[in-house]
Amino acid sequence: MTNLEEKSKSKSFNGWQKVYTHDSSEVKCKMTFGVYLPPKAETEKCPVIYWLSGLTCTEQNFVGKGGAQQYASEHGVIIVNPDTSPRGCNIEGEDDSYDFGSGAGFYVDATEDKWKTNYRMYSYVTKELPEIINSNFPVDPEKASIFGHSMGGHGALICALKNPGMYKSVSAYAPICNPMQCPWGKKAFTGYLGPKQEAWKEYDACELVKVYNGPPLDIYIDQGKSDNFLKESQLLPDNFVAACTESKMPVQLNMQEDYDHSYFFISTFMKNHIKHHAKYLK
Repeated sequence: MTNLEEKSKSKSFNGWQKVYTHDSSEVKCKMTFGVYLPPKAETEKCPVIYWLSGLTCTEQNFVGKGGAQQYASEHGVIIVNPDTSPRGCNIEGEDDSYDFGSGAGFYVDATEDKWKTNYRMYSYVTKELPEIINSNFPVDPEKASIFGHSMGGHGALICALKNPGMYKSVSAYAPICNPMQCPWGKKAFTGYLGPKQEAWKEYDACELVKVYNGPPLDIYIDQGKSDNFLKESQLLPDNFVAACTESKMPVQLNMQEDYDHSYFFISTFMKNHIKHHAKYLK
């Protein structure tokens, strides 16, 4: 990709944490992503894990606070983390609220006229970004996994469920498990996809797991018990576990005492998530 521009690089656990920008053909604006290259990447191709962040985040939240570099270095995996939405598209209302528009792409391909040109984060994450990574970095394209947090946990689940075999494993922190049934999801899906709920099913993990037909996915989820958004019924993990049980999909939900929705929670359990993916990426 000729327009890939390195914006920063920092040595970290004997590897390199870098940030790049490029002109995106999917979302029609400049996009930014982080990539951690472990020391192993200097001599051979490595597996890659994609991280999807939550509402209001840029690529910097995970880069600076996720705590993934140490474990990525130890396991010899590359980690790629894109921004959460297109930005600066001059769409009326794109910056009006934290949970819709900028910083809130919800990893869907919008179909509503106002948003459909730029808000194509699903295709960006599953098509354009992997093509860029595979062409420009020492990754083994046959060994990819995906994980994320909150809105990004929703994104990770739907990307894995909609693309059987594309990802070797999937995990999530406090994912928005059933967006059709929660305030965040209803707002986003109405705005991006329109009022017909049949279209929403294409991006709801609880619906997608019911029709999944592919290699077994060992789904791994951490959820803080003191997460305010859990209490506000934004996340609905029990709905997803019930859907997985009904569909005979393996899922492990770890309810973590006293942890909230923050990056303190994410970094605490990062070692477990990287380890989970590494065993499927060997």
